[in-house]
Amino acid sequence: MKSTLYRLYEDRLWNEAHAWRMPEHIGIVLDGNRRFAREQGTAVHDGHARGADKLDDVLTWCERLKIRIVTVWAFSVDNFTRSAAEVSGLMTLFEERLRALATNPRIHDTETRVRAIGRTELLPDSVRAALNEVESATRQYTWRTLNIGIAYGGREEIVDAFRRCFVAALARGDRPEQIAAALTPESIEPYLYTAHVPHPDLIIRTSGEVRLSGFMLWQSAHSEYYFCDTYWPAFRAIDFLRALRSYHQRQRRYGR
Repeated sequence: MKSTLYRLYEDRLWNEAHAWRMPEHIGIVLDGNRRFAREQGTAVHDGHARGADKLDDVLTWCERLKIRIVTVWAFSVDNFTRSAAEVSGLMTLFEERLRALATNPRIHDTETRVRAIGRTELLPDSVRAALNEVESATRQYTWRTLNIGIAYGGREEIVDAFRRCFVAALARGDRPEQIAAALTPESIEPYLYTAHVPHPDLIIRTSGEVRLSGFMLWQSAHSEYYFCDTYWPAFRAIDFLRALRSYHQRQRRYGR
């Protein structure tokens, strides 16, 4: 009975969703893999693998609603401090899934460009090679974008953007005092990891944590937030649609 009611409710939400105002760009903090695994009584790696599977579902839902840009936070700079066994298992999982994305028919059929954002130089060579493979395989696409935050941190992104801005200005021959005087938010924007896409309209975090933990700190100044109690591997279409309904119901003021 419960599953039938959920299915009817999901169908109703899908029908209603076509009249909602949709975000162009969604950011998602993929949280709760480890807690999901513990509650299921399985190994932590199984939780991460289920979480990787869930991304396929979400991309399908976004395609159905014509949401063109998705940015997911898969692994933070801080995550390197986890146990060596967990980090090693994650790196193996990332390599496998990234190589699979490079040849995934759905990625090519939907003309989705896949890009990595983060300090990828911190990753093992094999993972960097897999990232290069999927980025090269999808480089020609312009219709949809999937940004994968891996070895990503919001503060690190801002620091890196300022560094690149300063290096470019010095290369032009600008003096330090000129660089400082010319600094504006607009002058930093081209050096962000996500300079190729507009800022996120909606940011979703799963697992019940009510914080961003540094996700897209610069870009999220005017984003709408939605916090979902469901762990990422258990994230359902109903949860996703509720987030979109909440976004549709809000009035965005951009500080005005």
